[in-house]
Amino acid sequence: MSVSACCLKGFEWEGTPTGRTTKLAKNDAYIVGDNPDVAIIIIHDLLGWTFPNVRLLADHYAGETNATVYIPDFFGGEVLPFEPILRGETLREKYKKVGVAGFCYGGWAAFRLGAKEHQPPLVDCVTVGHPSLLTKKDIDETAVPVQILAPEHDPVCTSELKRYTFDMVSSLGVPFDYQHYPGVEHGCLTRGDSNKAGDREAMARGKNAAVSWFTQWLHQS
Repeated sequence: MSVSACCLKGFEWEGTPTGRTTKLAKNDAYIVGDNPDVAIIIIHDLLGWTFPNVRLLADHYAGETNATVYIPDFFGGEVLPFEPILRGETLREKYKKVGVAGFCYGGWAAFRLGAKEHQPPLVDCVTVGHPSLLTKKDIDETAVPVQILAPEHDPVCTSELKRYTFDMVSSLGVPFDYQHYPGVEHGCLTRGDSNKAGDREAMARGKNAAVSWFTQWLHQS
């Protein structure tokens, strides 16, 4: 897997995560929240499941959407084969509603969890921020409500792929929310500089968008 430099740079936010470490499908996982019926799985980017920013984001999701949020260690402590489907099946067996958020390379895995090959669906909705590794096949097979949070400057999710995604998903008959984030770069929603106005506004907007999406499809539908 080739890695763009933008996937590995970023800023660490202030704050202390409030969750705990547990196991999910034999992998270590960060968990926060205690709703027995609604779960969200976050598929982390290349900075991993211990990166404080993604844990702080999980804390926000748990508190603001009334969900139990998991961040599994998809690297198994190292760089190991990626098995997102197993975690999706585990949560589907336990919870009535399941959402997934994927960032950077986690965006690809989130799309696969929401693909039409899974019947019944493994997740009820998907949100992705600055996704990478996406192929047109992944996009074509979208079968659940999907939200895309897309920075303007993204060498990984190109303008051509953004346009294809918008046109294709719009034609599939699934609920779709595409949000454009002007002036910011790939990685800003999980690794942006909170001292920089544009990044700070994008991070807040992205978090609020995901919270609204999860609230709509995990509680109101």
